[in-house]
Amino acid sequence: MSDTGKVWLVGAGPGDAGLFTRKGYDVLQAADVVVYDSLVGDGVLAMVPEGARCIDVGKRAANHTMPQEQIDQVLLDEALAGNRVVRLKGGDPFLFGRGGEELELLTKNNVPYEVVPGITSAIAVPAYNGIPVTHRDFTSSLHIITGHKRAGASYDIDFDALVRTKGTLVVLMGVRSLPDIVAGLTGAGMDAATPAAVLQEGTTAGQRRAVATLSTLEQAVQDAGIQAPAIIVVGDVCELAEQFAWYEKLPLAGCKVVVTRPKELVSTMSERLRTAGAEVLEIPSIATVPFDTNPALDEAIAALDTYSWIVLTSPSGADIFFDALGAAKADVRRLASCKVAALGSGTAKALAAHGIQADFVPSHATGETLGAELAKTAAPGSRILIPRAAIGGQELVEALADFTVDDVATYDTVALEGGLVDLSGQFESGRIFCAAFTSSSGVTAFAKAHPGLDMSLVQAACIGEKTRETANTLGMRTWMAAEPSIDSLLDLIVEQFTASKE
Repeated sequence: MSDTGKVWLVGAGPGDAGLFTRKGYDVLQAADVVVYDSLVGDGVLAMVPEGARCIDVGKRAANHTMPQEQIDQVLLDEALAGNRVVRLKGGDPFLFGRGGEELELLTKNNVPYEVVPGITSAIAVPAYNGIPVTHRDFTSSLHIITGHKRAGASYDIDFDALVRTKGTLVVLMGVRSLPDIVAGLTGAGMDAATPAAVLQEGTTAGQRRAVATLSTLEQAVQDAGIQAPAIIVVGDVCELAEQFAWYEKLPLAGCKVVVTRPKELVSTMSERLRTAGAEVLEIPSIATVPFDTNPALDEAIAALDTYSWIVLTSPSGADIFFDALGAAKADVRRLASCKVAALGSGTAKALAAHGIQADFVPSHATGETLGAELAKTAAPGSRILIPRAAIGGQELVEALADFTVDDVATYDTVALEGGLVDLSGQFESGRIFCAAFTSSSGVTAFAKAHPGLDMSLVQAACIGEKTRETANTLGMRTWMAAEPSIDSLLDLIVEQFTASKE
């Protein structure tokens, strides 16, 4: 916290966490206070830093948790208290997001602020549905309109002018007023056969669309069960939706998956799932906490030249080991007599970031496999150092029983509390298809972080037998990958999701 507070108006984008901007993410990670609304995607909410104080201000049609004037005052009060305040808004803060209104009070009181634009649903949602909002064979203009109006009031929209533009019309927040919008456009002379679409929850696993004409759009929306939040698109470009549709062709389109990870790390599993089309809710359920003092590790570092192998079992473990190396005023030259083994590609990448290429990576990323394969590789009489988590399983050490092994704990793993996302409600409603677990400790931490969640509702995709055993013990419904690898776990989720749609 600084003496002088500041406010950032940050656009969270249309829902897909991958569309949240890099600057928005960086600002969010430094926030003392986060003031967020209902249209911020779950994936972005999961990025809110653990130490930030969060204020839910709602802001969904006909259901405002807090009046706008009160939101303005909250931003002012928190900034005057010296906080770094992030006002996190769905889409872009200056496109029907009342960002300008929120700046007025800050400007009046000389409170500094910045605006971080976000990707607007007016562009992104049609794109995810195969609708280019401009196309030179159809139209060269785009017009974005708010469909929101006060109860009982008439629209302050010049429908005649909109019809004359012959451009694509995108109506935000207008699903509840669809009959009035259709009537306004047709009454102003727009052909009732004009192509139109209503697009629900675009860029997320809940994405659905109804494409019809102006005269049949209301019935098409009812038949498809389309609900808010959704946008309306009117114009000839809607004819291209089926031809250009791409999102639903991805194998995991419409699939929402929870992935647990240490909060310090980017999940390889998440990256692979997103590439396959899934909406990934990345929950940082574990934090790694290095020991303040570690005589055993200090002693091992002082005797590095006596080791034949150093075995690192996680990216966090690798980073902590090299931090300790630096604290001892040593560098990578001390490793000249050692070979280094890494448990999996993630750990190998962490090693590479420190200038070390792994000499050995097992065929499967399990402690048992690492130990068994390293035992066949290491020379007889080798001395092996394993700096790792205090809760590390014994399979690795047991497989290396014929060698001299120093198993040195370097950090604890601590379960984090659940974040802003209502996981219980989403598992109960079936919006989340499954949780993907790559370790037994990840399952345990997930359960500790969400004590109110009925674990019998959780479909757990597990990377291996030990992970599955832990999930079964907690009452989850489990599947297990054919092989203990990220590729096999991804194949398992695709297989199960495909089967669920048949």
